[in-house]
Parts: sequence; C-alpha cells; structure tokens
Amino acid sequence: MNSSAPADPPLRAYHGLAGDQRQARRRAQLLEAGLDLLAAEGGEANLTVRGVCKRAGLAARYFYESFADRTVLASAVYDEVVTDLAARTQRAVAAAPAEAHARVRAGLDVLIRTIAEDPRRGQLLFAVAPGSAVLAARRIESADWFAALLRGHARDFYGIGDSTALRVNAQFLVGGLAQTLTAWLRGELDVDRSHLVDRCAEIFLAFEGPVD
Repeated sequence: MNSSAPADPPLRAYHGLAGDQRQARRRAQLLEAGLDLLAAEGGEANLTVRGVCKRAGLAARYFYESFADRTVLASAVYDEVVTDLAARTQRAVAAAPAEAHARVRAGLDVLIRTIAEDPRRGQLLFAVAPGSAVLAARRIESADWFAALLRGHARDFYGIGDSTALRVNAQFLVGGLAQTLTAWLRGELDVDRSHLVDRCAEIFLAFEGPVD
C-alpha cells in the first residue's frame, strides 16, 4: 500500500485557460499594478494590498496566492524590471557588430529607449528614492550586478583580466549613468535621447577599455 499523500489535482481549466495559467496571469496583473503604483508620486506609500488589487482588477484574496505581503511584491516588481532590462541590453550588445563603439552604443540605446518608452521603469530604477530597506538593498544589488556585467563585457571584448582598476571604472560608470538618467528623467538635462546615448557612449568608451 502506498502511504504517500496523493498529489494535488491540477487546477481545472476555465475560459480555455488551465488553473496555473490563470494564476500566472493574475500574478502578471499584480506585478503590472505594482509597477504603476511604485513609479507614481509617493512610491512605496501607494503600495497596499487593497490598492494593488483594485488597480489590477482582482479580488484581494488573489494577492496572497502569489505574494506573502506588499514588500515581497515590491521586490518582485523591482527584480522583474531589472531582469528584463538586463536581458534586453545583453541581446542588443550581442546583436551589434563586434566593434567597441557599436556594442556600447547598442547597449546604452536599448537601455535608455526602454526607460523613455516606459517611464515607470525609469522612475522605479532611477528617480524614486527607495522607502524601504528591502528596495534600497535591491538597488545596491542591481548596481553591483550591472557593474559585474560591464566588467564581463570588457574582459571578453578586450581580452583582459579582472583588476581593481576595472572594478573601479565599472562602478563609476554604472553609478554615473544612474545619476545622469535620474537627472534626465527629472527634466534637468536639456538633451534628447539620441544625443544622451551618444554622450554616454563616449564616456563609457573612455573608461571601459584596457586599464593599467
């Protein structure tokens, strides 16, 4: 006799969607609503379970099938935005000609275009001050992650090893870019997207290459 507990039955289909598909769709709706609220004026103060569910058009009970609390949702929204932005940037770099200027410009262009076309992403990543220790830590982690990606591209492209100088340059470029984009999103820099990409690419190329 098999004493193990029976497996949970699959969630039944409804309107042509299996239960797990409906749950995934509800989670995506909550993430989208969370991004709307986090990027709005007030930031994390806007993020309540009731407010998110109202924005998503879902009953409050559906919140807890995906997220333990609003802090978990905020972290998931931030991670989703960062992961998507990194993937878009890396695809653009990989598709560009194998030349330093082309690759740097391609990566910066898709990054800046993405936050220009969906300002919520830029507001969350660069303009809204994190109101919780969790999101503040996420912002530091994502900056370190992007710096590591930048070092990896520099090592692969130029055939150089890691070094303290390369680490300093990568942190400087990521931090400087974040501050520049913050000012641009606030309207403090009177420059269009194309010129901003060009200028940032010039700066990256001056610092990203082989270092002593």
